[in-house]
Amino acid sequence: MSALITETLRVTNSRDYTEEYIEELALRMRPEDIRKRAAEVNFYVVKDGGKTVGCGGIGPYWGRTDEGRFTNIFVHPGYQGRGIGKLIVKTLESDGFASQVRRIEVPASVTARDFYIKLGYNYRNGETAPNEDGLVILEKYP
Repeated sequence: MSALITETLRVTNSRDYTEEYIEELALRMRPEDIRKRAAEVNFYVVKDGGKTVGCGGIGPYWGRTDEGRFTNIFVHPGYQGRGIGKLIVKTLESDGFASQVRRIEVPASVTARDFYIKLGYNYRNGETAPNEDGLVILEKYP
């Protein structure tokens, strides 16, 4: 998972973020970091044969049970544009946890912003600019 996420960051996000930013983020995507996050949320993996090509999770928004948050949604660069990202999001939206929340938040990269908007997510509080972490915060009320 760590290798998939790091490669996706370096390839796909390089058009919107500096190499320094991506490498700093990659340092927080070590296998132990991903295992820890995956244990805290409902985490899904997409495989093509034996190859991991996508992942993503949904869990509580800062410990709340009435709001959810997506985490670590990534699709391998060679598999993007094939509907895998949409499959991951739809799977997360139909997850048992998601069915209990009133709002889902997505901390999206600038690169992925339009993808989420096409799936019905909107800017939280109308804020279109990236935050201090370089992310655009989107939300949906299922």
